[in-house]
Amino acid sequence: MTGILKRRATPRTLAVIAAAATAAVLLVPNAAMAADGEGERGRGGHSHGRDATVPTLVARATLSADHLEEGPASGALASPANGRTGPWPGQVIPGFSAMIDNGDGTFWAQPDNGFGSKGNSADFLLRNYLVRPAWQTADGGDGSIGVERFISYNDRNRVLEFPIVNDATEDRLLTGADFDIESVVRADDGTFWVGEEFGPFLLHFDAEGTLLEQPYSLDGLKSPQNPYLQPGETPRVRASRGFEAMASNGRYLYPIIEGSYADETDLRRREVHEFDLRTTSYTGRTWRYEADQDANVLGDAFMTGRDSMLIVERDDFEGDQAVTKRVYSVDLGRTDDQGRLEKSLVLDALRIDNPDGIGAGDGYGTGEVFSLPVQSFETVVLLRDGRLLIGNDNNYPGNDARITGTPDDTEFDVVELVKTRVERSDVTVIGHRGASGYRPEHTLAAYEQAIIQCADYIEPDVVSTKDGVLVARHENEISGTTDVSNRPEFADRRATKVIDGVSVTGWFTEDFTLAELKALRATERLPLTRPANTAFDGLYQVPTLDEVMDLARHSVSCDGRQVGVYPETKHPTYFDGIGLSLEEPLVAALQQNGLDRRDAPVIVQSFEVGNLKELSRLTRVDLAQLVSASGRPYDFTVAGDSRTYADLVTPRGLREIARYADGVGLEKSVMIPRTTAGNLGAPTPVIRDAHRAGLTVHGWTFRLENVFLPLEFRSSADPNAPGDLAGEIAVFLEAGMDGIFSDHPDVAATVEAPVEG
Repeated sequence: MTGILKRRATPRTLAVIAAAATAAVLLVPNAAMAADGEGERGRGGHSHGRDATVPTLVARATLSADHLEEGPASGALASPANGRTGPWPGQVIPGFSAMIDNGDGTFWAQPDNGFGSKGNSADFLLRNYLVRPAWQTADGGDGSIGVERFISYNDRNRVLEFPIVNDATEDRLLTGADFDIESVVRADDGTFWVGEEFGPFLLHFDAEGTLLEQPYSLDGLKSPQNPYLQPGETPRVRASRGFEAMASNGRYLYPIIEGSYADETDLRRREVHEFDLRTTSYTGRTWRYEADQDANVLGDAFMTGRDSMLIVERDDFEGDQAVTKRVYSVDLGRTDDQGRLEKSLVLDALRIDNPDGIGAGDGYGTGEVFSLPVQSFETVVLLRDGRLLIGNDNNYPGNDARITGTPDDTEFDVVELVKTRVERSDVTVIGHRGASGYRPEHTLAAYEQAIIQCADYIEPDVVSTKDGVLVARHENEISGTTDVSNRPEFADRRATKVIDGVSVTGWFTEDFTLAELKALRATERLPLTRPANTAFDGLYQVPTLDEVMDLARHSVSCDGRQVGVYPETKHPTYFDGIGLSLEEPLVAALQQNGLDRRDAPVIVQSFEVGNLKELSRLTRVDLAQLVSASGRPYDFTVAGDSRTYADLVTPRGLREIARYADGVGLEKSVMIPRTTAGNLGAPTPVIRDAHRAGLTVHGWTFRLENVFLPLEFRSSADPNAPGDLAGEIAVFLEAGMDGIFSDHPDVAATVEAPVEG
């Protein structure tokens, strides 16, 4: 082997496209800067640097989960968890759901309603705490959070018209059974405006916590816990999905409905409202925000300008199960052609650079790559120096994201958006079905893991549902990748079909509507090979192609560009034959996500030829012809064409491919066959010939386990033990391969193209 192999640091430096210099931060949409005009990235023989902004942890402070403040016992009805059982001899602080920066090193920090429901939080007093962090930084600091004092929210002026827990007392202190407070802003006059979920209401308190007027309602919006809900009235706001997030620009409040409405067919839709502080009334203006997936919620919001806003979007998973813990920016003056706010990634809280080891050893996610993998990521504050403070509600005692079995501490993390120069690799890394070596394949968890591990592209295989929606599954038969076989309600859907000439028995996506398919949960396809992945069985939905594209276009790669998407059309001739063509809805999805353009980071692939030729007429994105080591494209079989995949990789065949495609995806042995002993043999001329035809060459599939590796790269006789995947990849890169389909993007991303010298 000639040349020297360069290796990237693992993990590569994060490069999130955003700019933040002062309190008047300008948040730049990542798509505007991430796409560099190359549909296919990686070829050309050069590594180019680019300026990017790397979120970096610079300070951290925590408050013990078991910390108690003065007051009556709390938690008598709280659900026991993580070795803690109430009641506790004082007032629990179950994390903070909202914060205000006082500019003097202190913050007002507000917990929510206590223990999660109206029924178990009557002994939890609603408060706002004045806290002072003693930050742990690279220069030291003990990392504690001191509680200096608090104000108790109360109705001592008796403005409420409905009964409260402390109705008969003089102070009428408010509790978690009265309101579920989730967000807070301070008005110019020093009073507090609080967004809550039981109404949902807006509550106006003076500087000492006394309620000033009756709660502000919004016509048509009531939750099941609303005290004014009439018998037989159907609540439109789902339980615990009211005003979790709220921001203010000084003139207006912008409370946001946390989840979708109960009568909403689009389950990803969230609504932003506007409340005029001068007239103390809603203006009637609303905006549509689209979440990454149905179940995601909006945890907090913060205005960074008159119309610009940060929004926390999160899922309900924690620890290594977490998928979405993000901060997006939106501008209320900018919507797309479908009326949705255009959101841009500012921070993926699962991927923060931590060069100084702040918080190291404090549990999951506190290493060189820091993350905030808590269930309830519910605080974002743009500090006056331009840095971001993020924090958690720990749902005491239930959450244990950091250390299993131990309640999460309350934590504040300060993230600086550091401008740096990031080198772009020559080699394209494709997360094969996501990071399927670490999470069940074709789940948003697998795709997010691939992005964290520095994949340039994520790869969804696409098949159709009964109602014509494209979803990500390796095959349309789903018994091996979902829990469908354990769902008695779908037992009658089991069938035997002939797919590409092969009889297959099982359950098929084309026999399920999208709603039915969404009721299923993903499972690990290779449980014996990857037993660790089975810990995630039953957690994640089957994603739509639109959700995968949406995740990609709102994500940024480790070298600072928009993450690409590399969809494969599965069995297109079969789906054409049952009236569920894949090509048109695929192109429609590209158009809907703003990706149907020549410079979009998209490559569409297929093992068939005819549908790629059709797609070449329908879309401007790059196309790739997949080539197996044996057999022929199924559409050739149907058409009576005797050519095989071997014919496609002759010089003449490759020139023909170049007429409708931009690259080839080659099975490994097409490039370098194995010897009879199981070692790598000599490279074939196919890579050279493909390059001469102007085609990019990506190879599949590179996996870590011994069973998938050539003999010389196996670590032992154990077929499931990890071997030297990087070593195998290096040989293929030395042979000229341009990109890597890998189940293990973290390993693939460490191997660079050879540098002659």
